[in-house]
Amino acid sequence: MPLTPDDTYGLSTGSNRKEIPAPELPYRPIEPARYRPKIGLVGCGGISVQHLRAYSAAGYDVAVLCDLNPQKARALQERFYPQAAICTDWHELLTRDDVEVLDLAAHPAQRAEMFEPAIEAGKHILSQKPFVTDLDFGLRIVEKAEARGVRIAVNQNGRWAPHWSWMRQAIAAGHIGEVVSARAAVSWDHTWIKGSVFESIHFIVLYDFGIHWFDIMSCFMRGKTPRRVYASVAPATGQQVAPPLLSQVLVEYENAQASLSFDADTLFGEQDRTFVSGTRGALWSDGPDLNTQAVTLATAEGRSRPALSGTWFPDGFHGTMAELLRSVEEKREPENGSRNNLESLALCFAALESARRHEPVAPWSARSLRE
Repeated sequence: MPLTPDDTYGLSTGSNRKEIPAPELPYRPIEPARYRPKIGLVGCGGISVQHLRAYSAAGYDVAVLCDLNPQKARALQERFYPQAAICTDWHELLTRDDVEVLDLAAHPAQRAEMFEPAIEAGKHILSQKPFVTDLDFGLRIVEKAEARGVRIAVNQNGRWAPHWSWMRQAIAAGHIGEVVSARAAVSWDHTWIKGSVFESIHFIVLYDFGIHWFDIMSCFMRGKTPRRVYASVAPATGQQVAPPLLSQVLVEYENAQASLSFDADTLFGEQDRTFVSGTRGALWSDGPDLNTQAVTLATAEGRSRPALSGTWFPDGFHGTMAELLRSVEEKREPENGSRNNLESLALCFAALESARRHEPVAPWSARSLRE
């Protein structure tokens, strides 16, 4: 006997599960037409391997590797760019007319000292995330760069993770109509930080890791103004590292919501899921980790599952630099530009303040990172 509305308590039973072809969307990194400048990398720590893997595969010209420890720079030189010069003082890059783009992969405090001299030298910049730890300082840097004609992009490489990139392109193309809600839940093992400098960061999950999720939610919710952010953190039972590994966030918009859930002490059965609902459809991706994700688009016409190529690491790093180079060539603000990224940081800083105060916080009212 078919179910009646009373039997289903209002739950939909007519979802269209017809399989249809996925729309073709430009989710892969797009190269500049001709602009291939020499690049100087400042900071040769662990994450720089992902930068150079992506750049060497794309054929980018990294001319200088700079680090206070020349052995780190030499190891990367031997592995990726044998012809690159090595230096230990980043100021040397400012005097080289042949180096037009700086990839600033130094830590935030060091990086903050580099922005203004680099802008004054006319160097375009790819900044490691987080762009800044103070919104007022960030606005000053943005305005100085804009006045000088310098492009600053932020290495929010998650935007070019294949699943998220396809989803944001589908949203921008109007495939699900106006976004109503966005939900992300990640369960993974972050206890690798034990004994490292990262273990000293109390909000390691929301800040250092979670900034990617604040940023992608800002992309999904583009055009909507966040009103309030509520966040909480807690230690997981029996966790083996100092910072709390459980975090959750709710962001309120007019007629929309976004939520984030982080369980960084999942020792078995890791999962990563993102769901976006709109007025004309829904999108979701799921998988066991950041690099292994399957995407589904559901509309009144049916469901489609794009066959995506690539992985977040290192393709996301290719995307951030490619977009910066295209923006220089096309004389426009990069999609991952510094002004745009301040919106994501405003969400993140509000979440950290909310977790401290145990009450909702308006974005932009928390002006800086406080540990």
